[in-house]
Amino acid sequence: MFEKGLKVRKEVLGEDYVNKSIAGADEFTRTMAEWSTEFCWGALWTRPGLDRRTRSIVNLAMLGALNRPHELKLHVKGALKNGLTKDEIKEILLQVAVYCGIPSGIDAFRNAREAFKEVEGEKHKNESDRNIACADPLEHDPEKHALGPRPDGWVPVFPRDKREAFARRSCSNKR
Repeated sequence: MFEKGLKVRKEVLGEDYVNKSIAGADEFTRTMAEWSTEFCWGALWTRPGLDRRTRSIVNLAMLGALNRPHELKLHVKGALKNGLTKDEIKEILLQVAVYCGIPSGIDAFRNAREAFKEVEGEKHKNESDRNIACADPLEHDPEKHALGPRPDGWVPVFPRDKREAFARRSCSNKR
């Protein structure tokens, strides 16, 4: 059950986060981390009664109601991966505010906004890593370079290990 839970946990929360969480467990916290993975992610999240999207909706409402900021931010990111939109998350948090109190709602919105910013920051970082470009198309090696088409259709490339600022400076006059 632990392995099933670990797989789902990584799919919803992200492999990097889960690996860091596991690596950070010590003798005191290890049992709780194992139980959470086995019972929460393995026994519950793998049950057939609800899909992941619906489980994310329920979790966001509960975590907002309980005012659990760390877990809420984590599950906002997971909810986006599970197909929820920002507007749907907003509606869930408005429901929390009405039924659990405006302070709970305000904190939930604040934490969700932070999660959105983190997700957008990661997305933009990944996009900029892929779109660094240079002027010499003959140097293209898909294993070492990122593609970034120009408006005129030409596909420039730039080695991934070079700084983005250098790429902009050296390629800007060729665009």
